[in-house]
Amino acid sequence: MHAALADAANLAPNEIDLENSAMSALLRLKKRSEFLAANRAAKSVTDSLILQKRHRKDDSCAIRVGFTASKKVGNAVVRNRAKRRMRSLAFDLLKTRGKKGHDYVLIARNNATVECSYDILKRDLHSALERVSKMKRR
Repeated sequence: MHAALADAANLAPNEIDLENSAMSALLRLKKRSEFLAANRAAKSVTDSLILQKRHRKDDSCAIRVGFTASKKVGNAVVRNRAKRRMRSLAFDLLKTRGKKGHDYVLIARNNATVECSYDILKRDLHSALERVSKMKRR
């Protein structure tokens, strides 16, 4: 087992050093209430996706991310492909450019998230991150 994970296994959840462990990877938003809280925060709309960013008021320094694709995006196969592409983007960009202690929600746009190139998606997410970082907290 990785040394950081072995050390983390012996600590309480609030004592884990997320900055120096292998667990500093992106955590997932899963509860509806977490998505609704992010919906009330800063939002940036691009041609290929929508990004919502919320600063959490807890002591956690983790970056959490959620993905959603409504039925407007397409059938289940198309929605799953859109979410896979957004997960890949989040892994590439949010790990390095995301702010600790924040929640991010990526929302697929109808046809655009699936049909445009990965480079365009990456550029759009990068510009959306810059825009929401300049916005004031609500």
